[in-house]
Amino acid sequence: QVQLVESGGGLVQPGGSLRLSCATSGIIFSIKPMGWYRQAPGKERELVAAITSGGSTNYADSVKGRFTISRDNAKKTVYLQMNSLKPEDTAVYYCSVPEYGRNYWGQGTQVTVSS
Repeated sequence: QVQLVESGGGLVQPGGSLRLSCATSGIIFSIKPMGWYRQAPGKERELVAAITSGGSTNYADSVKGRFTISRDNAKKTVYLQMNSLKPEDTAVYYCSVPEYGRNYWGQGTQVTVSS
């Protein structure tokens, strides 16, 4: 079965950095596009960054120049490097993959940016 497991979240001060990881199983990872989403309290889930199987990336305007998505096909893992973090980046971060006609999601990892 498809499984996505996020890790790397935590509490960080404004201006700090975190690296999120999403380990996958049950999919042919190398051919799949992957996405990172986030959901803040009281807000809808939004796309943060995405990466195609070929390595092309796109980002939400709010994180361009600060976040970097990458993938390691040998480890079946997608990463989100987050730099210059702001309080408004506080949210639960999820990775997602399309498979069998639907999107699969991990359990999420909490990122809190606060002094």
